Amino acid sequence: MRTNPISMAIFYLVMGLLFTYLAINSAENGIFTFPTILLMLIATFDIGVAIRMFTLSRKIKKMNIKK
Repeated sequence: MRTNPISMAIFYLVMGLLFTYLAINSAENGIFTFPTILLMLIATFDIGVAIRMFTLSRKIKKMNIKK
């Protein structure tokens, strides 16, 4: 079974927002602590993958319209 790029993008976007929320909550002791930086890096990765999945979906849709 193949997964839809839109559903994967939504999943990664939600995970990125969740990790961003966790990073904000863990920043009580300071922004430059290891857990906060790690959560920010994971959130950045997830949101970047979500953007790439949305663009992939758009490219697939354009290719199907041209056929």
